[in-house]
Amino acid sequence: MRPFGGSVTRFAMPLRVVAQRFAYTMLVVASIAILVASKADLVLIERFRTQVVDFAAPILNVASQPISGFNRVVDKIAELVSLHEENDRLREENRRLMQWQETARLLQRDNAQLQYLLNGKRDPEASFVTGRVIADVGGPFVRTLLLNAGAEDGVEKGQSVLSADGLVGRIAAIGRSASRILLITDLNSRIPVLVEQSGYRAILAGDNTDKPRLEFLPVGAQVSPGDRLTTSGHGGLFPPGRPIGIVTSTTNGIVRVQPYVDWDRLEFVSVLRYDRPALEFGADGL
Repeated sequence: MRPFGGSVTRFAMPLRVVAQRFAYTMLVVASIAILVASKADLVLIERFRTQVVDFAAPILNVASQPISGFNRVVDKIAELVSLHEENDRLREENRRLMQWQETARLLQRDNAQLQYLLNGKRDPEASFVTGRVIADVGGPFVRTLLLNAGAEDGVEKGQSVLSADGLVGRIAAIGRSASRILLITDLNSRIPVLVEQSGYRAILAGDNTDKPRLEFLPVGAQVSPGDRLTTSGHGGLFPPGRPIGIVTSTTNGIVRVQPYVDWDRLEFVSVLRYDRPALEFGADGL
């Protein structure tokens, strides 16, 4: 007597071969039937498609929850890592600032003691009038700005104008409630400056470009890119020590300076009311 399992195997094998042989043909026929049905009755196919979507949407929503949760966890981890790095950076920056603060306090104390011992004369106190830049009235041959502060606000011709970044220029003309600022890049601008690193004195001359030139340096003076410039205070028009810019190039004997001020983002400025020192003569003319 032959085993029953062997008979079943022999009977199933031809069926499997037939199914594999005609599976591709059946799929092609089913696809053609679906296409024909979609052309014949669009409403029926659209209704069937909508039902399939309605049936599958809750399943897909449930299936996507673990993935969404995993993505949120990954985002939280990335945020925590970023916060940790930012916290470390802020700690390091705070440490450096504390060191500079302590250095500034020591220098301020030493400066006060030396001035007391030498009976040094302090620079005149300065006050500020803050206004908004309301128009760019410059052109190809002039670099000026219009300020919404004038004589009524205590603005006077010749006063220096500063932004949060550095020196902007000086007041060239005033009206009752507005004034015109001549920028340090203007062709008519000449500013006595000091090279911080070396102590050389020079003149910053505007030439209607974004990078004015450094002129009248002492013979043999060495100036390098990266040197910082401040106002020297010579002439009494500008107070000393106000930041101006940084040397960017020294090509063919021409020294170019990049101002600290971002002209495209300049909005609020302060007019420095600086009482420059003046000679006072007594009755005998001395």
